[in-house]
Amino acid sequence: MEGLSERLSAIDAQIADAARSAGRDAGEITRIVVTKFHPASLVSDLHALGVRDVGENRQQELTSKHDQLDLDGLRWHFIGQAQTNKAGAIRRSADAVHSVDRIKLADALDRVAEDDDVLDVLVQVNLTDDSGRGGVAPAEAERLAEHILTLPSLRLRGVMGVAPLDEQPASAFERLRGIADGIRGVEPNATWISAGMTGDFAEAISAGATHLRIGSAITGPRLDRG
Repeated sequence: MEGLSERLSAIDAQIADAARSAGRDAGEITRIVVTKFHPASLVSDLHALGVRDVGENRQQELTSKHDQLDLDGLRWHFIGQAQTNKAGAIRRSADAVHSVDRIKLADALDRVAEDDDVLDVLVQVNLTDDSGRGGVAPAEAERLAEHILTLPSLRLRGVMGVAPLDEQPASAFERLRGIADGIRGVEPNATWISAGMTGDFAEAISAGATHLRIGSAITGPRLDRG
């Protein structure tokens, strides 16, 4: 627990420094701790340290941890690639889905809504030249956003992106910010920019990121997946 606290404090200090350098208020930035391949007990430890936003990449882990824990104020962010046949399971556990990258998935998430529940979603944008990677093509992002706005149980919050490995993160995040600006023209309240991980969150903050997804720099080494 002591090591976890120290790592969390160190990252928060780096976020604050990066925000100051960018002329931004660190209070406007949400730090999401990615807990994949770690047990639910780690989420409990993080909650005790004040963490209120955690992220999961896999539906099975999201569902398992969500169902094991009942922690006041904890928000679950699904940040991995989503299959349409898992939409119901994801929706039952997630407070926000960052990885909506196609109309079919948006429709599936809307279709499994219960009662008057409204789910926060982000348009995931593919910032690479590889069409096989997750995310909608930049040119199609606004069209997907417009479609999401027609679905009554989804609330469009903004965009999500991952910097390519073969490009400087700063330039990739500037492109994402431009796409985010276009989507805000469609929906002014879609102000979230989910970008930045351990190695590039300073560049993401400079480009206007509002949500950072940080894993092992806070959680420590992951458990054996086997």
